[in-house]
Amino acid sequence: MHHSNSPDASIPDFTTDVVVVGAGPAGLFQLFQLGLQGLACHVLEALPHPGGQCSQLYADKPIYDIPALLRVTGHELSEQLHQQLAPFAIHWHWGQTLEAIEEDGAGHWLVHTSQGHAIACKAVVLALGVGAFVARKPKLEHLDALLAEGRQAFLQSHDRQAAVAGQQVVVFGGDEAAVAKAIELAQSGAALAPARVSLLHRRDVFKADETALAQLNALREQGRIQVEIGQLQALNLHRETALQSLHILSPDGQSQTVPADVLLVYQGISPKLGALADWQLALEAKHILVNPATQATNRPGIYAVGDIASYPGKRKLIASAFHEAIMAAFAIAEQLQGKSPLTLYTTTHTVLLERLGQEPVAKA
Repeated sequence: MHHSNSPDASIPDFTTDVVVVGAGPAGLFQLFQLGLQGLACHVLEALPHPGGQCSQLYADKPIYDIPALLRVTGHELSEQLHQQLAPFAIHWHWGQTLEAIEEDGAGHWLVHTSQGHAIACKAVVLALGVGAFVARKPKLEHLDALLAEGRQAFLQSHDRQAAVAGQQVVVFGGDEAAVAKAIELAQSGAALAPARVSLLHRRDVFKADETALAQLNALREQGRIQVEIGQLQALNLHRETALQSLHILSPDGQSQTVPADVLLVYQGISPKLGALADWQLALEAKHILVNPATQATNRPGIYAVGDIASYPGKRKLIASAFHEAIMAAFAIAEQLQGKSPLTLYTTTHTVLLERLGQEPVAKA
Protein backbone atom coordinates (compact mmCIF):
# COMPACT_ATOMS: atom_id res chain seq x y z
CA MET A 1 0.00 0.00 0.00
CA HIS A 2 1.33 3.43 -0.90
CA HIS A 3 0.09 6.87 0.09
CA SER A 4 1.70 9.64 -1.93
CA ASN A 5 2.94 12.73 -0.10
CA SER A 6 0.42 12.42 2.70
CA PRO A 7 0.31 15.57 4.86
CA ASP A 8 -0.43 13.41 7.91
CA ALA A 9 2.91 12.15 9.27
CA SER A 10 1.10 9.30 11.08
CA ILE A 11 0.04 7.76 7.77
CA PRO A 12 2.90 5.67 6.34
CA ASP A 13 4.04 5.95 2.74
CA PHE A 14 4.36 2.16 2.57
CA THR A 15 3.13 -0.87 4.52
CA THR A 16 4.97 -4.21 4.43
CA ASP A 17 5.85 -7.25 6.56
CA VAL A 18 9.57 -6.66 7.07
CA VAL A 19 12.05 -3.83 6.48
CA VAL A 20 15.66 -4.97 5.98
CA VAL A 21 18.26 -2.24 6.49
CA GLY A 22 21.39 -2.92 4.45
CA ALA A 23 21.91 -4.78 1.17
CA GLY A 24 25.31 -6.35 1.77
CA PRO A 25 25.60 -10.16 1.64
CA ALA A 26 23.84 -10.53 5.03
CA GLY A 27 20.94 -8.30 4.01
CA LEU A 28 20.61 -9.86 0.54
CA PHE A 29 20.48 -13.43 1.88
CA GLN A 30 18.10 -12.23 4.61
CA LEU A 31 15.72 -11.04 1.89
CA PHE A 32 15.98 -14.44 0.19
CA GLN A 33 15.14 -16.30 3.39
CA LEU A 34 12.21 -13.97 4.15
CA GLY A 35 10.99 -14.50 0.58
CA LEU A 36 11.01 -18.26 1.13
CA GLN A 37 8.80 -17.65 4.18
CA GLY A 38 6.36 -15.78 1.95
CA LEU A 39 6.95 -12.41 3.61
CA ALA A 40 6.80 -9.05 1.82
CA CYS A 41 9.92 -6.90 2.21
CA HIS A 42 11.26 -3.39 1.72
CA VAL A 43 15.00 -2.74 1.89
CA LEU A 44 17.03 0.41 2.58
CA GLU A 45 20.56 0.69 1.19
CA ALA A 46 22.79 3.77 1.52
CA LEU A 47 24.62 2.95 -1.73
CA PRO A 48 22.89 3.09 -5.13
CA HIS A 49 23.56 -0.64 -5.71
CA PRO A 50 23.68 -3.95 -3.79
CA GLY A 51 26.80 -5.26 -2.05
CA GLY A 52 27.46 -2.95 0.89
CA GLN A 53 30.87 -3.44 2.51
CA CYS A 54 31.56 -6.39 0.20
CA SER A 55 31.20 -4.28 -2.95
CA GLN A 56 33.08 -1.31 -1.46
CA LEU A 57 36.07 -3.04 0.13
CA TYR A 58 36.36 -6.29 -1.84
CA ALA A 59 34.78 -5.46 -5.22
CA ASP A 60 37.65 -6.94 -7.25
CA LYS A 61 39.40 -8.90 -4.51
CA PRO A 62 38.96 -12.67 -4.36
CA ILE A 63 37.10 -14.34 -1.47
CA TYR A 64 37.92 -18.02 -0.93
CA ASP A 65 35.72 -19.09 2.02
CA ILE A 66 32.20 -18.99 0.53
CA PRO A 67 30.81 -22.57 0.47
CA ALA A 68 31.00 -24.24 -2.98
CA LEU A 69 32.55 -21.15 -4.63
CA LEU A 70 36.26 -21.80 -5.19
CA ARG A 71 36.95 -18.11 -5.76
CA VAL A 72 34.58 -15.17 -6.02
CA THR A 73 35.06 -11.40 -5.91
CA GLY A 74 32.97 -9.17 -3.68
CA HIS A 75 31.22 -7.73 -6.74
CA GLU A 76 30.45 -11.19 -8.19
CA LEU A 77 29.10 -12.48 -4.86
CA SER A 78 26.89 -9.40 -4.44
CA GLU A 79 25.58 -9.71 -8.00
CA GLN A 80 24.73 -13.40 -7.59
CA LEU A 81 22.98 -12.83 -4.25
CA HIS A 82 21.00 -10.01 -5.88
CA GLN A 83 20.06 -12.17 -8.88
CA GLN A 84 18.87 -14.91 -6.51
CA LEU A 85 16.15 -12.49 -5.33
CA ALA A 86 14.55 -12.20 -8.79
CA PRO A 87 11.50 -14.37 -7.91
CA PHE A 88 10.48 -12.06 -5.05
CA ALA A 89 8.67 -8.72 -5.31
CA ILE A 90 11.03 -6.69 -3.12
CA HIS A 91 10.69 -2.90 -2.87
CA TRP A 92 14.15 -1.32 -3.04
CA HIS A 93 15.02 2.08 -1.55
CA TRP A 94 18.50 2.87 -2.98
CA GLY A 95 20.59 5.75 -1.66
CA GLN A 96 18.62 5.88 1.58
CA THR A 97 19.62 5.36 5.20
CA LEU A 98 17.62 4.69 8.34
CA GLU A 99 16.83 7.88 10.27
CA ALA A 100 14.55 6.56 13.03
CA ILE A 101 12.55 3.55 14.19
CA GLU A 102 9.44 4.18 16.29
CA GLU A 103 6.59 2.07 17.60
CA ASP A 104 3.22 2.90 16.05
CA GLY A 105 1.21 1.99 19.16
CA ALA A 106 -0.29 -1.13 17.58
CA GLY A 107 2.70 -3.40 18.08
CA HIS A 108 4.21 -2.49 14.74
CA TRP A 109 7.16 -0.33 13.70
CA LEU A 110 7.39 2.84 11.68
CA VAL A 111 10.73 3.12 9.86
CA HIS A 112 11.75 6.64 8.75
CA THR A 113 14.22 6.99 5.87
CA SER A 114 16.70 9.75 5.02
CA GLN A 115 14.50 10.76 2.07
CA GLY A 116 11.49 11.39 4.29
CA HIS A 117 9.57 8.16 3.69
CA ALA A 118 7.78 6.30 6.49
CA ILE A 119 7.40 2.53 6.17
CA ALA A 120 5.04 0.61 8.48
CA CYS A 121 6.15 -2.96 9.17
CA LYS A 122 5.84 -5.82 11.65
CA ALA A 123 9.58 -6.53 11.94
CA VAL A 124 12.89 -4.81 11.18
CA VAL A 125 16.19 -6.55 10.40
CA LEU A 126 19.35 -4.47 10.83
CA ALA A 127 22.02 -5.81 8.46
CA LEU A 128 24.19 -2.73 8.87
CA GLY A 129 27.64 -4.30 8.59
CA VAL A 130 30.04 -1.65 9.89
CA GLY A 131 27.54 1.07 9.04
CA ALA A 132 26.14 2.84 6.01
CA PHE A 133 28.87 3.66 3.50
CA VAL A 134 28.82 7.41 2.97
CA ALA A 135 30.95 9.22 0.42
CA ARG A 136 33.45 11.65 1.96
CA LYS A 137 33.27 15.23 0.78
CA PRO A 138 35.63 18.18 1.16
CA LYS A 139 34.56 21.34 2.95
CA LEU A 140 34.15 23.78 0.08
CA GLU A 141 31.83 26.75 -0.27
CA HIS A 142 28.90 26.05 -2.66
CA LEU A 143 29.58 22.29 -2.78
CA ASP A 144 26.58 21.25 -0.63
CA ALA A 145 24.23 23.41 -2.71
CA LEU A 146 25.53 21.91 -5.96
CA LEU A 147 25.26 18.36 -4.58
CA ALA A 148 21.69 19.01 -3.44
CA GLU A 149 20.80 20.32 -6.88
CA GLY A 150 22.14 17.10 -8.44
CA ARG A 151 23.13 18.60 -11.77
CA GLN A 152 26.80 19.65 -11.73
CA ALA A 153 28.34 17.99 -8.64
CA PHE A 154 28.03 14.40 -7.48
CA LEU A 155 29.52 12.21 -4.76
CA GLN A 156 30.90 8.93 -6.07
CA SER A 157 28.05 6.86 -4.63
CA HIS A 158 25.58 8.82 -6.81
CA ASP A 159 27.67 9.66 -9.87
CA ARG A 160 25.66 7.39 -12.18
CA GLN A 161 23.05 10.14 -12.25
CA ALA A 162 25.52 12.62 -13.80
CA ALA A 163 24.87 13.77 -17.39
CA VAL A 164 28.40 14.00 -18.82
CA ALA A 165 27.98 13.93 -22.62
CA GLY A 166 29.69 16.95 -24.15
CA GLN A 167 30.64 18.31 -20.72
CA GLN A 168 34.00 19.22 -19.17
CA VAL A 169 34.16 16.63 -16.39
CA VAL A 170 36.59 16.63 -13.45
CA VAL A 171 37.09 13.48 -11.35
CA PHE A 172 38.47 14.64 -8.00
CA GLY A 173 40.44 11.80 -6.37
CA GLY A 174 43.48 9.55 -6.59
CA ASP A 175 42.42 6.04 -5.60
CA GLU A 176 41.42 2.96 -7.60
CA ALA A 177 37.78 4.08 -7.98
CA ALA A 178 38.76 7.59 -9.21
CA VAL A 179 41.21 6.20 -11.77
CA ALA A 180 38.63 3.67 -13.00
CA LYS A 181 36.01 6.42 -13.37
CA ALA A 182 38.34 8.67 -15.38
CA ILE A 183 39.21 5.75 -17.69
CA GLU A 184 35.53 4.83 -18.09
CA LEU A 185 34.66 8.43 -19.05
CA ALA A 186 37.59 8.72 -21.49
CA GLN A 187 36.54 5.50 -23.21
CA SER A 188 32.83 6.39 -23.52
CA GLY A 189 31.20 5.97 -26.91
CA ALA A 190 30.99 9.10 -29.07
CA ALA A 191 27.35 9.84 -28.15
CA LEU A 192 28.11 9.71 -24.41
CA ALA A 193 31.65 11.10 -24.34
CA PRO A 194 32.51 14.18 -22.28
CA ALA A 195 34.19 17.07 -24.13
CA ARG A 196 37.09 16.89 -21.66
CA VAL A 197 38.05 14.49 -18.85
CA SER A 198 40.29 15.76 -16.06
CA LEU A 199 41.63 13.74 -13.13
CA LEU A 200 42.49 16.02 -10.21
CA HIS A 201 44.69 14.81 -7.34
CA ARG A 202 47.02 16.49 -4.87
CA ARG A 203 50.06 14.62 -6.26
CA ASP A 204 50.99 12.69 -9.36
CA VAL A 205 50.77 9.30 -7.63
CA PHE A 206 47.65 7.15 -8.03
CA LYS A 207 46.57 4.07 -6.04
CA ALA A 208 45.42 1.52 -8.61
CA ASP A 209 46.56 -1.80 -10.04
CA GLU A 210 49.17 -1.99 -12.81
CA THR A 211 46.62 -2.53 -15.58
CA ALA A 212 44.61 0.55 -14.60
CA LEU A 213 47.75 2.68 -14.26
CA ALA A 214 48.95 1.56 -17.70
CA GLN A 215 45.55 2.50 -19.17
CA LEU A 216 45.67 5.87 -17.43
CA ASN A 217 49.15 6.61 -18.76
CA ALA A 218 48.15 5.64 -22.31
CA LEU A 219 45.08 7.88 -22.19
CA ARG A 220 47.19 10.74 -20.78
CA GLU A 221 49.65 10.41 -23.65
CA GLN A 222 46.78 10.42 -26.15
CA GLY A 223 45.38 13.59 -24.55
CA ARG A 224 42.12 11.86 -23.63
CA ILE A 225 42.65 12.38 -19.87
CA GLN A 226 44.11 15.62 -18.50
CA VAL A 227 45.82 14.99 -15.15
CA GLU A 228 45.74 18.07 -12.91
CA ILE A 229 47.98 18.08 -9.84
CA GLY A 230 47.21 20.33 -6.88
CA GLN A 231 44.97 21.13 -3.93
CA LEU A 232 41.37 22.05 -4.71
CA GLN A 233 40.88 25.48 -3.15
CA ALA A 234 37.51 26.71 -4.40
CA LEU A 235 34.63 26.22 -6.82
CA ASN A 236 34.19 29.08 -9.28
CA LEU A 237 30.54 29.72 -10.04
CA HIS A 238 28.93 31.87 -12.74
CA ARG A 239 26.41 34.23 -11.12
CA GLU A 240 26.63 32.08 -7.94
CA THR A 241 24.54 29.30 -9.47
CA ALA A 242 26.42 27.44 -12.23
CA LEU A 243 29.75 25.66 -11.76
CA GLN A 244 32.25 27.01 -14.27
CA SER A 245 35.74 26.00 -13.09
CA LEU A 246 37.89 24.91 -10.17
CA HIS A 247 40.57 26.94 -8.46
CA ILE A 248 43.54 24.72 -7.55
CA LEU A 249 46.90 25.39 -5.95
CA SER A 250 49.73 23.48 -7.64
CA PRO A 251 52.56 21.88 -5.58
CA ASP A 252 54.86 24.83 -6.42
CA GLY A 253 52.30 27.31 -5.04
CA GLN A 254 50.93 28.51 -8.39
CA SER A 255 47.19 29.20 -8.77
CA GLN A 256 45.51 27.40 -11.65
CA THR A 257 42.02 27.25 -13.10
CA VAL A 258 40.57 23.95 -14.36
CA PRO A 259 37.40 24.15 -16.48
CA ALA A 260 34.54 22.15 -14.98
CA ASP A 261 30.91 21.69 -15.99
CA VAL A 262 30.58 18.54 -13.87
CA LEU A 263 32.51 17.64 -10.71
CA LEU A 264 32.64 14.01 -9.54
CA VAL A 265 33.94 13.86 -5.95
CA TYR A 266 35.95 10.65 -5.41
CA GLN A 267 37.40 11.19 -1.94
CA GLY A 268 36.68 7.69 -0.70
CA ILE A 269 33.82 6.17 1.24
CA SER A 270 33.63 5.76 5.02
CA PRO A 271 31.18 3.77 7.15
CA LYS A 272 28.90 5.61 9.57
CA LEU A 273 26.57 3.96 12.05
CA GLY A 274 24.28 6.98 12.08
CA ALA A 275 21.65 7.10 14.81
CA LEU A 276 22.32 3.60 16.17
CA ALA A 277 22.71 4.92 19.74
CA ASP A 278 19.24 6.51 19.56
CA TRP A 279 17.30 3.30 18.91
CA GLN A 280 17.30 1.99 22.52
CA LEU A 281 19.02 -1.23 21.53
CA ALA A 282 21.37 -3.11 23.85
CA LEU A 283 24.88 -2.40 22.54
CA GLU A 284 28.37 -3.71 23.24
CA ALA A 285 31.32 -1.87 21.66
CA LYS A 286 29.09 -0.42 18.90
CA HIS A 287 27.60 -3.83 18.10
CA ILE A 288 23.99 -4.89 18.68
CA LEU A 289 23.51 -7.69 21.22
CA VAL A 290 21.22 -10.46 19.95
CA ASN A 291 19.95 -13.89 20.95
CA PRO A 292 21.76 -16.22 18.49
CA ALA A 293 18.79 -18.61 18.40
CA THR A 294 16.60 -15.91 16.82
CA GLN A 295 18.89 -12.90 16.13
CA ALA A 296 16.37 -10.90 18.18
CA THR A 297 17.51 -7.71 19.91
CA ASN A 298 16.23 -6.48 23.27
CA ARG A 299 13.36 -4.74 21.43
CA PRO A 300 10.66 -7.20 20.25
CA GLY A 301 10.33 -7.15 16.47
CA ILE A 302 13.82 -5.77 15.80
CA TYR A 303 16.52 -8.22 14.70
CA ALA A 304 20.17 -7.87 13.68
CA VAL A 305 22.37 -10.05 11.43
CA GLY A 306 25.88 -9.89 9.99
CA ASP A 307 28.82 -7.88 11.28
CA ILE A 308 26.69 -5.50 13.36
CA ALA A 309 25.26 -8.36 15.47
CA SER A 310 27.06 -9.67 18.56
CA TYR A 311 26.61 -12.79 20.72
CA PRO A 312 28.94 -15.19 22.57
CA GLY A 313 31.23 -16.97 20.11
CA LYS A 314 30.37 -14.67 17.18
CA ARG A 315 32.61 -14.94 14.11
CA LYS A 316 32.56 -12.10 11.58
CA LEU A 317 32.37 -14.21 8.44
CA ILE A 318 29.98 -14.00 5.49
CA ALA A 319 29.12 -17.69 5.96
CA SER A 320 28.13 -16.94 9.57
CA ALA A 321 25.88 -14.12 8.38
CA PHE A 322 24.07 -16.52 6.04
CA HIS A 323 23.26 -18.79 9.02
CA GLU A 324 22.10 -15.77 11.07
CA ALA A 325 19.74 -14.75 8.23
CA ILE A 326 18.11 -18.20 8.36
CA MET A 327 17.62 -17.98 12.14
CA ALA A 328 16.12 -14.49 11.87
CA ALA A 329 13.76 -15.46 9.02
CA PHE A 330 12.32 -18.39 10.96
CA ALA A 331 11.98 -16.26 14.12
CA ILE A 332 10.20 -13.48 12.18
CA ALA A 333 7.86 -15.99 10.49
CA GLU A 334 7.01 -17.40 13.92
CA GLN A 335 6.44 -13.87 15.30
CA LEU A 336 4.09 -12.98 12.43
CA GLN A 337 2.28 -16.31 12.11
CA GLY A 338 2.04 -17.20 15.81
CA LYS A 339 3.59 -20.65 15.36
CA SER A 340 6.99 -22.07 14.53
CA PRO A 341 7.28 -22.67 10.75
CA LEU A 342 8.23 -26.09 9.50
CA THR A 343 11.69 -26.60 8.02
CA LEU A 344 10.95 -27.10 4.32
CA TYR A 345 13.38 -27.97 1.54
CA THR A 346 13.68 -26.17 -1.78
CA THR A 347 14.52 -29.44 -3.53
CA THR A 348 11.09 -30.94 -2.96
CA HIS A 349 8.52 -28.66 -1.33
CA THR A 350 5.94 -27.38 -3.81
CA VAL A 351 5.19 -24.15 -1.86
CA LEU A 352 8.85 -23.13 -1.87
CA LEU A 353 9.26 -24.10 -5.52
CA GLU A 354 6.21 -21.98 -6.42
CA ARG A 355 7.64 -19.00 -4.52
CA LEU A 356 10.87 -19.44 -6.47
CA GLY A 357 9.00 -19.73 -9.77
CA GLN A 358 10.27 -23.27 -10.28
CA GLU A 359 8.43 -26.34 -11.51
CA PRO A 360 8.28 -29.27 -9.07
CA VAL A 361 10.54 -32.13 -10.14
CA ALA A 362 8.43 -34.99 -11.48
CA LYS A 363 8.82 -38.21 -9.54
CA ALA A 364 10.48 -41.02 -11.49
